[in-house]
Amino acid sequence: MPKNNNIQITDTYSDFEREKLKIPFGFKGGYLSELWQTGVRLTSAKGNRSIGLGTQSVLYGDPDIFSSWSEAGSNALMYALTERALQLVESMSFDTPVGLMEELVPDLRREARRITGKQDVNENFVLNALVGLDNAAWLLYAAETGRNTFEKMIPAAYKPALSHHNDQIGVMFQVSYGMSLEDIREAVNRGYFIIKIKTGQPGTQREMLQKDKDRLSEIHDLLNDRSTVQTEDGRILYTLDANGRYKKRETLEELINHAEKIGAWDHILFIEEPLSDDNEQKVSGLGIPIAADDSLHCEEDVRKRIEQGYEVIVLKGIAKTLSLSLKMARLAHKEGIPCVCSDLTVNPILVDWHKLLAAHLPPFPGLDMGIMETNGDMNYQNWSQMKSYHPSGDASWTEVTEGTFELGDDFYEESAGIFYPSSHYEKLLSVT
Repeated sequence: MPKNNNIQITDTYSDFEREKLKIPFGFKGGYLSELWQTGVRLTSAKGNRSIGLGTQSVLYGDPDIFSSWSEAGSNALMYALTERALQLVESMSFDTPVGLMEELVPDLRREARRITGKQDVNENFVLNALVGLDNAAWLLYAAETGRNTFEKMIPAAYKPALSHHNDQIGVMFQVSYGMSLEDIREAVNRGYFIIKIKTGQPGTQREMLQKDKDRLSEIHDLLNDRSTVQTEDGRILYTLDANGRYKKRETLEELINHAEKIGAWDHILFIEEPLSDDNEQKVSGLGIPIAADDSLHCEEDVRKRIEQGYEVIVLKGIAKTLSLSLKMARLAHKEGIPCVCSDLTVNPILVDWHKLLAAHLPPFPGLDMGIMETNGDMNYQNWSQMKSYHPSGDASWTEVTEGTFELGDDFYEESAGIFYPSSHYEKLLSVT
């Protein structure tokens, strides 16, 4: 793709808000109590301005940093990295946001090591810090080039992977370590049919495995006799997400054998990122598709995981930037590998950024719809208020119906409202 570098950034600004969670939210062997919502404002030489949002999750980005600092302290480190990114891009020019991120990330890696004092900072920490900037760059790019819808905004090189209009998106309902069985039952009563079970619980590998077996058993006992109209065979589906906590394939095999023993095996749609980032064992032949997620930081990682037998690619445009997700989706599409979109407990506007990505991906095999996770509504204390910040927060596509988002022509015509201004975030970022 030729680089014209015709979009010049002349001014930047950022701020953040702290949003409390209802209860501590557990994954990756740790617990979050709040998430910082960052806003980034960019101004171009032509006078166009844009606002992009991000949700910081240091526990997702680098669990070691999260555990080594106070929760607020680790968030401050990530926000400092966002601020440094804005200093670097001021007076930079770019052709597309993809190129801007490619140019920026190497410098930010070095900055992350300096800011945190950690020489092996996880790449996800860097990418998470860039989401607000990346989204602002996309909106600035759209304004500068007259590409005023999501579809028009996507460069031609990535369109084949994002050429679909799904009528529905199946929502993965996230079950954290501490969620009660009553809450899970109520979710199925409301129509959710893809239950995403957080595995990889705290403790040693043996302790983790036993807790995960027990958790799967109690959830399957609860849901085994339930049915749904959303799947061909009527089964409620499970996905398991260990966030890289399993050290060896053999431990994962024990969990899969347990699933088969209790009759849960054929309910499992896929297992998400079970092995640690540095584990290079092949995962083919396990009988259940394995999805790559946290370990994907670039196209080469996607290619490597496919060679290792991973059969699903998880995109996190709201955690690793839309720019990177487009490149990953393109490679997965070329290789015939299906993609799904996984959440980061993001705010309502970011949910719709991600929904647009999920909506344009090919339907997931066997379901005839896209798949995404969203869990902010059940985790934030002030979700209703946060939803009021969304300029299209009352639109029908923002509500889950029988476990799906129903997407009509208005969703696509209005690009889920992401191009509309949010008075709340304009005020936060002092746009007058």
